Amino acid sequence: MSFFKKLKESISSKTESVTNKFRDGLEKTRKGFVEKVTDLMVRRKKIDEEFYEELEEILIGADVGVNTVMNLIDSLRAEVKKQRIEDAAELQPILSQKLMELLRGDDDNEIRMNPDGITVILFVGVNGVGKTTTIGKMAHRFKQEGKKVLLAAGDTFRAGAIEQLEVWGERAGVEVIKQHAGSDPAAVMFDAVQAAKQRQADVLICDTAGRLQNKTNLMEELNKIFRVIQREIPGAPHEVLMVLDATTGQNALNQAKLFGEKSGVTGLVLTKLDGTAKGGIVVAIRQELNLPVKFVGLGEKMEDLQPFDSQQFVHALFAGLIQEEEQEGSEDPDATQA
Repeated sequence: MSFFKKLKESISSKTESVTNKFRDGLEKTRKGFVEKVTDLMVRRKKIDEEFYEELEEILIGADVGVNTVMNLIDSLRAEVKKQRIEDAAELQPILSQKLMELLRGDDDNEIRMNPDGITVILFVGVNGVGKTTTIGKMAHRFKQEGKKVLLAAGDTFRAGAIEQLEVWGERAGVEVIKQHAGSDPAAVMFDAVQAAKQRQADVLICDTAGRLQNKTNLMEELNKIFRVIQREIPGAPHEVLMVLDATTGQNALNQAKLFGEKSGVTGLVLTKLDGTAKGGIVVAIRQELNLPVKFVGLGEKMEDLQPFDSQQFVHALFAGLIQEEEQEGSEDPDATQA
């Protein structure tokens, strides 16, 4: 059975709406990356040094990351030698499979929930990446699952941040615990934890500042928040999710490296994937940071924040090729079921 057929079967049990969200959300990357790869394979046919160089350029252009691209090309060279492949078109499924392996990793993408009480999720990330929007969408998601959710407006420094979170709280039908602008974020977190206990909440989602307008170091501020939460709920926060804007490509990777090392990040949320042709950044981040991508933003709607799924991701990228293979199979009278 071909890799593409296996891939299609592996996602057949998943809901069509999720498959469609991934396919629609990754349309720009598909056009900017997969179609270029397909064109290269049709145009060159022969696998030589020039072919590898051009493939390398396409992969780097899609922000897959230089180190990852070099390893991927070496791996493809080895497969070509081993399987004695001569026709470039035969490399498509092999490239797809290798991308999926790079995305998978050993990490569990599930959100770690507290089995004994309130689950605390802390959001970090620089301003402008879509942090507040992501919090609102995640609150909606938990609420749809029947959980009682509270939001903590811990970004007290950015103008309008508290009001923005309140708007999302209203949309999701979730209460926001806040103080006035400029107040101590750790004090807001203390209030939020007490409120979560009193209201018997299942999930407390906390917003934090992307930068500070005063002299206080941001990491010191985050450490203070950590201490307050841990004192009130041992073992919390259960997740520290860093939000990255996919449209910024390698910048997102650099942000994650700087931020992630110091703030105990447990997972990543990649927003605005639908707005970029450089969706390969997911592969680079996954490889270079060794952190699980837990959620991806695939559009503007509440439901467009989706748990990351490497099979759905690769299926969405290569959807056109999968369709072509199916059509060729149905046209071939000798085609037998594998």
